[in-house]
Amino acid sequence: MHDETYRPDWVPEDAGSQFACRVMRGREGVRDGAGPASFPAAPPSARRFSLDDYEAGVLAGDRMILSRAITLVESNAPRHFEPAQELVRRLLPHTGETTRVGITGVPGAGKSTFIEALGCLLCDRGHRVAVLAVDPSSSVSGGSILGDKTRMELLSRHPRAFIRPSPSGGTLGGVTRKSRETLLLCEAAGYDVVLVETVGVGQGETTVRSMVDFFLVLVLTGAGDELQGIKKGVIELADAILVNKADGDNRRNALVAQADYNQVLHYLRPGTEGWTTRAYTCSALTGEGIADIWAVVLEFRRLVRESGFFQRRRYLQTLAWVESMAEEHLRNRMAQNSAVAACREDIRRRVLTGDISPTAAARELIDAMEKAFFLPVDVPSSDGARFVRSSPD
Repeated sequence: MHDETYRPDWVPEDAGSQFACRVMRGREGVRDGAGPASFPAAPPSARRFSLDDYEAGVLAGDRMILSRAITLVESNAPRHFEPAQELVRRLLPHTGETTRVGITGVPGAGKSTFIEALGCLLCDRGHRVAVLAVDPSSSVSGGSILGDKTRMELLSRHPRAFIRPSPSGGTLGGVTRKSRETLLLCEAAGYDVVLVETVGVGQGETTVRSMVDFFLVLVLTGAGDELQGIKKGVIELADAILVNKADGDNRRNALVAQADYNQVLHYLRPGTEGWTTRAYTCSALTGEGIADIWAVVLEFRRLVRESGFFQRRRYLQTLAWVESMAEEHLRNRMAQNSAVAACREDIRRRVLTGDISPTAAARELIDAMEKAFFLPVDVPSSDGARFVRSSPD
């Protein structure tokens, strides 16, 4: 049909142009439901990549393919598990030399602003910087805003930077369930500094410590007295305490907070063997103190490498990763087992009606799990009992 104004039959004869519509010429070679199925080549963003494509693209530093690879790794779809793990296995030999820095703190401490200031400084010095920004997921809807990237407007436009916001998915500890694998993909893509920004955390959320080399805690002035600072938790695991927003009228308060934290840290065991944790001040808004805290990270890296603690920590982190994945797999297996699911529903009903106490209900649920996955056999072993796994549900 020609691209001209078309007047349908139902339009009144004396109607104005408000009833007219313009019929535009369609794209050549595109299927419209009745014509031949000839499609133009799909754009690169819509292509389905093979594992070889993913591997080559990530190693070449292609940011689009790196983003797609991270999406594959973060996917919860069962069909994506095997290819994602195979991709991680292929890329693993190309990882391990990156400086990993975990950055945590209470909401409002200025983590995103600080990361942008630090990231721009490092990019200007020739580093390639990857930022893994974890956004909290709603406990009601399950969704996340993923707005950290919009806060880093300058850094997100830098050609040497890569920012990946990811939802926490309800995972405790301030990071996502797949953060370790995402970190490895960024390393394989050639980013020599990886900054892991956690969600706004409290004292007990310290999972990021098991992923990074240097653990930085951002604090604010007026966050509590010395007793609050000396409590066991995130402070005792930190390699540095950074009092942010030390500018303007707040600079004096920041210096007081720095002195208070240094006094507290004097009584705590250092988070890293052979390293003395101290408090510092900075202003992410003006940039003052940003270069100084990076100098602290470099000195830390030099010392722990010379002492051998750097490699030992990496080994321990890998083992912790294995254990966490095994625990996650067991939880998934139990959630998917029909016998356990049926027993759980029955137990829940009896708890709500008061027929059984919570302690006894937990015991019954544990017994059901053991029966579902482990069946006793008649032939005893040397320790008097032998168990074999049951067939999968």
